[in-house]
Amino acid sequence: MDATILPGPGAKARLPSAAPKADRRSIQSVDRALFLLETIAEAGGEATLTDLSNRTGLNISTCHHLLATLIKRGFAAKVPGRRLYALGARILYLGHACLQVDLPRRAQPYLEAVNRATGETVHLAGLQGDTVVTLAVREARHAVRVDTGKIGKLDGPHATAVGKAMLAWLPEDEIRRILADGMKRFTDNTVTDFAEFLEALRVVRRNGYALDREEFLPGVICVGAAIRDQAGTVIGGISASTPSMRASEAHIALMRDEIGAATRALSAEFGEPSSQPKPQVINN
Repeated sequence: MDATILPGPGAKARLPSAAPKADRRSIQSVDRALFLLETIAEAGGEATLTDLSNRTGLNISTCHHLLATLIKRGFAAKVPGRRLYALGARILYLGHACLQVDLPRRAQPYLEAVNRATGETVHLAGLQGDTVVTLAVREARHAVRVDTGKIGKLDGPHATAVGKAMLAWLPEDEIRRILADGMKRFTDNTVTDFAEFLEALRVVRRNGYALDREEFLPGVICVGAAIRDQAGTVIGGISASTPSMRASEAHIALMRDEIGAATRALSAEFGEPSSQPKPQVINN
C-alpha cells in the first residue's frame, strides 16, 4: 500500500497530501491513474518519473506501476531515448471520439446558416476510425434538389467535396487506409489514380476548400471544407450540393464563401488557431 508512516506510537498510514482524496464511491487506483494523466498534461505533456512522484505526492513505485498499466492500454507512453513519460495516443482517440459526439450539436446552427444562405442541401461529415461518415443533412429549400446520400457511411470519399476536404489534411498512410477498398469510378470525372488524387488534395489544401464537379453524381456540383481543432487535426467537414442547372460561377462562389465561413467559425470553437492562413481562391 502506498502510505507514509507517521513516527511515534500508534502511527497510522495516510495518503500523501497531494494525492486525490479517496472516498467510498471511488476506486483509488483508477483515481490515481487519472490523476497521473492530468499531471502529465499539466507538466506540458511529458515528465520524468521523479517529477510525477513529486507533483502527485505518490511514491515512485506506485507511479511506476500505474504508468506501466497506462502504457499497456495506450494512455501513456515512454519517450524514446529519454527518461520521460508522455500522454499516449489513446488519449487522442478518446478526445476525437468525444468531439465526434459533440460535433453534430455544435454544427447545427452553421449547417442551418449555410442552408438558409445558399438554399442548397448541406452535409456534415466526420471520421469514425478509417471511415468517413455523414453525421447530419439539411435538405435543399428548392423544389429541384439533389439526392447525395443519407446519414451513415459515405461511399467514395475520394469523389465527394466533403471527403476530399477532410482527406486533404490527413497523412498519406491514413488516406490509404481510408481508401483501402479502392477508388471506385462513379462518373467520367472521378479521379481513380492515387498519385493524381494526392495532387488534387494539394490543390485543396492550397485553396482551403474542395470542389466536386460531377465526380460522384452526374449533374451535381459540391463545395466542401474541413473542420479542424486546436492541433490542426481534422474532426469533420461541411459541404453544400447543387444541381448543375443552378451552378453558375456566382452561385458556386456563394456556396464556397458560406462553407468557408461556417467551417472557420466552427473550427475556432474547437480551438483551431486564428493564425491559420485564409483560403486562397484558385480556379479549378
